[in-house]
Amino acid sequence: MKQLVLHSVVPVRREDKETAEQTTQLLFGETCEVLDQTDRWLKITNETDGQQGWVDKKMLSPISEEEYKSYISSDRSALVCYPMAYAVSEGNNQTFPLTAGTRLANYNNGHFSILGASFRIDPAMVSTPKQLTAESLQHTARFFLNIPYLWGGKNCLGMDCSGFVQVLMSLFGKQLPRNASEQAKIGEEIGFLQESQAGDLVFFDHHTAKTDSTNICHVGILLSQDTVMHCSGRVKVEHIDSNGIISQQTGEYTHDLRVIKRF
Repeated sequence: MKQLVLHSVVPVRREDKETAEQTTQLLFGETCEVLDQTDRWLKITNETDGQQGWVDKKMLSPISEEEYKSYISSDRSALVCYPMAYAVSEGNNQTFPLTAGTRLANYNNGHFSILGASFRIDPAMVSTPKQLTAESLQHTARFFLNIPYLWGGKNCLGMDCSGFVQVLMSLFGKQLPRNASEQAKIGEEIGFLQESQAGDLVFFDHHTAKTDSTNICHVGILLSQDTVMHCSGRVKVEHIDSNGIISQQTGEYTHDLRVIKRF
């Protein structure tokens, strides 16, 4: 059974209860496969990145196989490219906040449609995937500065480290897994920071963890060979060297560098 997200952001939880840990979020327009269900909850797989978890039934909309095939075959290359935009229903004039990385089906010059419902949106808030360069990354990433940290979050009111990287990279046409440990397993490995370039992802463990290099728990994106943008407390830019991230507040290392990947 297929389900469609018609809310701006939907929490996905580890267990089938409201108080359970939020592990990720679904964005407007994403589709899910139902794996299991209870009276109130659905266990789903997000078809965008393969993440599984439990979602309150009322937060999803069931769609027929015919509707699903029509929808996934539609052009969904246009994305909301700023942290927040507002779409307006052409049926009832209600507004819908949409967060960065949201894909818009059948988009054309400020209009898009989903399952026969039409919306309008400011064209300045929408783009197709951009080429990843130092300049385009700097321009796009600056709008994400100071978004607060939220475990499992991937929207402008709260993101975790891997959610931030996943959303930002999607704006450049690169679909990554959801979690840092999964992201670190793909891409081309870069041996030294001196060989890196803007847009490479850097993976870390916590400086205090004292664990082996396989325990990846944090990710950021390089803006240059000595600056990294990452979400820890908030999205921010800090100095990085071959040892790791250096806090802009204390001057101490906060995360130990383990892996550099290019996508």
